Amino acid sequence: MTQTRTIVRLVACALVAGVAGAVVQARTAQQSQVTPREMRGVRNLTQVTPTVACAGATDTSAIARIAHEGFKTIINLRLASERGADVDEAREAARAAGIRYIHLPYEIENPAPGLVDRFLAAVNDEANHPVFIHCASAGRVAGLWLIKRVVSDGWDVRDAEREALAIGLANPRVRDFAMAEIAKRKG
Repeated sequence: MTQTRTIVRLVACALVAGVAGAVVQARTAQQSQVTPREMRGVRNLTQVTPTVACAGATDTSAIARIAHEGFKTIINLRLASERGADVDEAREAARAAGIRYIHLPYEIENPAPGLVDRFLAAVNDEANHPVFIHCASAGRVAGLWLIKRVVSDGWDVRDAEREALAIGLANPRVRDFAMAEIAKRKG
């Protein structure tokens, strides 16, 4: 009987250790992997995961290079009215380079209803990966990416916000919008 109890205790300890190890491993997986990169014609470029890059202003001339690097999709958050946005030219350059182009204009003062849902659908669709996401400074990208990390990936808000700051989150309105959207979806 003592031998059976010992075996049961050993098995229980092994199970507890395994669960604790899995929790530590999951927590480690949440650590940010933001790596700054350089690419001609692209501002504030960071590689966030092996299949996701976030950036600021992206010249139309960089789109062929983006495609050459293996990206399948560009998600542009800039308004067509922004100086240098060149949305129609960028869409045509993406078509010519053979990659998808998704335009989801994000107006900081008045985000469009459904913007977050459309962003999450696009970025969570594996058919769009590798995906290159950009706006003017990388701030709007970081805000939407923050939402994605918490809502879709199950990250802790603090960890996701640290990653978003590394990507380029700087505008308090973008942060507040992200936090409100997270609260709506998690509450």
